[in-house]
Amino acid sequence: MSLEEIRATIPEYARDLRLNLGSVLTVSGAPGLNEAQIWLIALSSALASRNARFARQLEALAAGPLQPAQLQAAHAAAAIMGMNNVYYRFLHLVEDCEYRRMPARLRMNVIGSPGIDKVDFELAALAVSTINACGMCISSHEQALRQHGVTREQVHSTVRIAATIHAVAGVLGHQLAA
Repeated sequence: MSLEEIRATIPEYARDLRLNLGSVLTVSGAPGLNEAQIWLIALSSALASRNARFARQLEALAAGPLQPAQLQAAHAAAAIMGMNNVYYRFLHLVEDCEYRRMPARLRMNVIGSPGIDKVDFELAALAVSTINACGMCISSHEQALRQHGVTREQVHSTVRIAATIHAVAGVLGHQLAA
């Protein structure tokens, strides 16, 4: 299925999402990001959005611009951040500071050795953390990206992709359930 075919399945009430999906997945619509970064972020976001059909469709499209290691890393970012976002959101929201002093004792090796460029993996991790609404993780990944020289424009493009993909996944999931 092409991107245009996916866009055509978005109902009229979500026309803005249809338009946004057509723009944020382009280099001109995602300033500062290259094509591979755009598709890595989009696929990670789709996986985090828990619409399996939509995620498979985007993965098929992403297979063109992404190398196998990048496809694997998109899955890894969605997986590890799915765990971390729950854990660190708990630490952020709980009113007992004692939990923050406890070791996480959760394996997170893929963050240190993702198999792709560290900045690209951080972009995907930021996108997933944004979807999963973990303030601590959003802040941590944004700071890491900025320390690596990533601009605010690149971060902003990443979050715009995540927001659009997440919203489209929800709308298309609702269409399937109807």
